Amino acid sequence: MKQYGLIGKTLSHSFSKNYFEEKFKREKIDAVYENFELNDISEIEDLFLAHPNLCGLNVTIPYKEQIIPYLDEIDEQAQKIGAVNTIYIDKKTGKKKGYNTDVYGFKQSLKPFLENKHQRALILGTGGASKAVAYVLNELGIITAFVSRTLHAENQLSYDELNENILASFLLIVNTTPLGTFPNVEEKPPLNYGAITSNHLLYDLVYNPTETAFLKEGKKRGALTINGEQMLKLQAEKAWEVWGS
Repeated sequence: MKQYGLIGKTLSHSFSKNYFEEKFKREKIDAVYENFELNDISEIEDLFLAHPNLCGLNVTIPYKEQIIPYLDEIDEQAQKIGAVNTIYIDKKTGKKKGYNTDVYGFKQSLKPFLENKHQRALILGTGGASKAVAYVLNELGIITAFVSRTLHAENQLSYDELNENILASFLLIVNTTPLGTFPNVEEKPPLNYGAITSNHLLYDLVYNPTETAFLKEGKKRGALTINGEQMLKLQAEKAWEVWGS
């Protein structure tokens, strides 16, 4: 029986396991899907040895970047992004190749909501998911700036710098941080929410809860809001294509 799974640090409320289990049952696919919680990415080597039937893995926080040195090959797009969320394992050779299906999921879920006014975007967070988001936005010709609590590079702003003028010129705001994820549903990025207007589009990669505190603040002020559920479904189906099943 083919085996697939998800690696990450805390996976008790993960989307992928339920999604793929329901898919396998619905489509009568002879396969299993498991969550593999790793305290450190170095544990991945033991995981590969312990599960010889693994045909593919999804990768989530905080290992989308850390997984790369453990792979034999990286898809060209994933290499450009610098983050991997899907691994294909060739059963004949044992070689492991990394892909990024977040790009497809994010792009296809965002495009229907974009308008001409969305010329600039703030990306909240600088982890692996933020890289896929930036890649898509740059492809779409949208100017981006990262927002982080700790500044590490050019093209980064701190939350304290996000005054009314800046927020008025960046009408698309994408949260790629885990803030607000169940059970910590009261958490939200420390934005000046009073400067959010009906011209803004707020996109949260978090999907549980379906409406995060970040999105609630935006909705209160008339902003259009999107959660990460559709992106996750789209990237999961793209991962299934990658696995060649």
